[in-house]
Amino acid sequence: MDHRGLIQQFIEWIIYNGGLYVLLLVIFAETGLLIGFFCPGDSLLFAAGIYTNELAKSFFGVHYSIIIIMVIVASILGNIAGFWFGNKTGPLLYQRKDSWLFKKKHLMRAHDFYEQYGRGTIFLAKFLPIVRTFAPIVAGVVKMDKKTFHLYNIAGSICWVSSMMLGGHFLQTWVENKYGYSLKDHIEIITIVIILITTLPVLYKLFFGKRKQAGSS
Repeated sequence: MDHRGLIQQFIEWIIYNGGLYVLLLVIFAETGLLIGFFCPGDSLLFAAGIYTNELAKSFFGVHYSIIIIMVIVASILGNIAGFWFGNKTGPLLYQRKDSWLFKKKHLMRAHDFYEQYGRGTIFLAKFLPIVRTFAPIVAGVVKMDKKTFHLYNIAGSICWVSSMMLGGHFLQTWVENKYGYSLKDHIEIITIVIILITTLPVLYKLFFGKRKQAGSS
């Protein structure tokens, strides 16, 4: 009987079944496609960091740094795709009706975030689920300067991907050498903790931010 949780089984299935390509697709989608807002980017990146050696071996035995660079490129390209989409659709996107793939509230949340943090939104949004999907689209809608967008996009992608994947990689190495056990046996709890940490700021902003606005009006 398999005592591993569903989350751990799912992540391990991704890693061992064309894991690198699925990882690249998920990161590309989450950082620029409307359908990507529900993807578990942070936890998947950290888990991929734990499994970097396996991913590297499955891809012609390259050094794990090549895998990280490929994921960074996927993140950069995802944002470029989102920026292009927002630039082409413009204000029409705000008139689009909700569907299970598109929620206008997510777009408005990203727009409010952009209004608050300006150009830095493209960098900061990388570390916030949902917001990172819609931030490049909003940047395209408001016609953000392309050079500035690319600068923050590249910087944010490098910091986000490398911090998550290197964090997983070196923590796995340290724990295995220090205590003799593998984090691969605890992927589920690690995933849940990362999801909670990364989504709590968004939920706080969504619910308590609205209360504050209502109270001040």
